[in-house]
Amino acid sequence: MATQAAKKPARKTRGFIKIREEECKGCGCCIEDCPQKVLEFSPNLNRMGYHPCVYKGDGCIACGICFYACPEPGAITVYQLEEGD
Repeated sequence: MATQAAKKPARKTRGFIKIREEECKGCGCCIEDCPQKVLEFSPNLNRMGYHPCVYKGDGCIACGICFYACPEPGAITVYQLEEGD
């Protein structure tokens, strides 16, 4: 008798972030601290020669932890979606 693997419920996206890739120093603090694990290093280099962090595209809960973890002022902006968006 075959058993079906339990499906994970889809994550609700409550917001999104924008990272100014030219400001990012590639330290990875935001990636490490993100509770939803929606950030990763870009395979591309920015002008300064760093692999900047990028948003994967969904699953952000707009908690702001990445913003506070980032040592570079203004590199990360967090946007919270309105209910129903």
